[in-house]
Amino acid sequence: MNIRIPTAVRPFRLITADIRSLRQRYASDWTTFNQLIFASAVYVFFTNLLPGITFASDLYVLTGKSWGTIEVVLSTGLCGVVFAMFSVQPLTILGVTGPFSVLAENIYSFCTTSFHIPFLPFMAWSLIHAGWMHFILAGINAHDWTMCYVTTFSTEIFSLLNSIIYFHKAVQELQRAHDTLSFAAFLYATIGAIGTMLVAIFLSTAERWKPLFHRYIRMGLTEYAAAISIVIFIGMPHVGELASLDRMTLQTSRSFRPTSPDRSIFFVKFWELPVAWIFAAMIPGLIITILFFFDHEVSSIICTIDRYGTKKPTGYAWDIVLLGATTAMCGILGIPPANGLLPQAPLHSESLMHTEKEEVVLIDALEEKPQVKEVREVKQVYEQRWSAFLHAGAILVFVSPPLQHVLGLTPTSVLAGLFMFMGEQSLAVNPVLYRFFLILTPPGELPPLPKGVKGYKGIHGYTAVQIIVTVVIFIVTLTKGAPAFPVILIALVPLRLFLMNKIWNKETLRFVDAWACRPGTPEDSKVEVAGDESGSRLREDPDVAAA
Repeated sequence: MNIRIPTAVRPFRLITADIRSLRQRYASDWTTFNQLIFASAVYVFFTNLLPGITFASDLYVLTGKSWGTIEVVLSTGLCGVVFAMFSVQPLTILGVTGPFSVLAENIYSFCTTSFHIPFLPFMAWSLIHAGWMHFILAGINAHDWTMCYVTTFSTEIFSLLNSIIYFHKAVQELQRAHDTLSFAAFLYATIGAIGTMLVAIFLSTAERWKPLFHRYIRMGLTEYAAAISIVIFIGMPHVGELASLDRMTLQTSRSFRPTSPDRSIFFVKFWELPVAWIFAAMIPGLIITILFFFDHEVSSIICTIDRYGTKKPTGYAWDIVLLGATTAMCGILGIPPANGLLPQAPLHSESLMHTEKEEVVLIDALEEKPQVKEVREVKQVYEQRWSAFLHAGAILVFVSPPLQHVLGLTPTSVLAGLFMFMGEQSLAVNPVLYRFFLILTPPGELPPLPKGVKGYKGIHGYTAVQIIVTVVIFIVTLTKGAPAFPVILIALVPLRLFLMNKIWNKETLRFVDAWACRPGTPEDSKVEVAGDESGSRLREDPDVAAA
């Protein structure tokens, strides 16, 4: 097993290295800009803003009007701009997440029904505590002690969980429409939701329509697929007889002031909470810290995996410092905090993928021939800050009442369709889906396996465990035990490292799993020794060497 042994505890080692990486890449991050980057900003704008407003609708109802659209939009835009300008990894997208919404709803319920204390001051202290806990995690190089032990077993489950949550949100939106609208209007809402998803999926394949249309038209349809579909189905209810149907639209604010009628400014008098409850707020603060740390790091890891061909230096500790600062800031302002988003972060990277020509030198040493240069096409992302900055800045502008009114024209059925599209896009690149299809494939048609992997039985069992665990966690999020679900995610790490290797053989685990943020697998016969600023060095496992 790959075990990281600390040779020296050096606080702030990773923060120092991250700041150095930030200085190396910062100038070049602002020098790259083109049409694809702008299209990516438009795409992420819709896939971040509209789902956030839906979470705002839930929060509005389930937090007693403490939070609403204006708070979610302000948080998403403000935190997004901060990270676009100052983070080490600008490909990560921030927003108010579904898991945090579930957590906040449960905290509000406890505050009002069990503890009888004001929600916003208690939440403010929870987020302040979470802020300094983030600082401590970054200072003690927690990435080396935690995320370096996380494998794709856990990250694939977390990604699958987010996909399920988005599909569930779509169903909830349609359920609300069913309860509120006439049957004819509900029927159209269902058609509009499915239509929004299918048109977006159809247009996203336009690159493969050759020879139909000019190449630039196909590119434009692909890059703006979601935006085009959203605009079409926002306008369709106003055409012909459809205009006479009743419809549900997004709830938005009409003025730049907090949603709660008890507040006039974005500021919470957090010091008025009794001292005992200030200390009690450390408990939800710890849960929020666990959720945000895992969520944000997984988002940063997934949007920079090998398939995206990232080359610039990256880091995690400095971004956790920024996340702690923005989390505490949101608590004081009385708005929900934003953190790394799934599936928006990897979808952001997908939207920035392009093909570049790379020159490779081939040397035929046996025939002593001269060097041969071969040009190959490779896919990689544009590593820059513009797409994150533009989309976050545009969201921040939408806190103005006139633009809030424009958002209010969006039918919730379009939002349901966008949820399904995002769930499908996230699911399509999740290896769990591919391995699930292998379970359904007849044995005689299964692809050959690498040497040492003894059949598909172990692979199918591994996939089944991932699916079952995801379903269990999702069910937990629907109960009063929802605040504890981040702890279940963390518990998957020791489960994978110390139990699953006793059930599956090494070859099978090496085939289906790997470290999430470093090369290799837990089954490799190496031991990593941590301690230097550049990362770690490898030495042979003495037990393996002796063998």
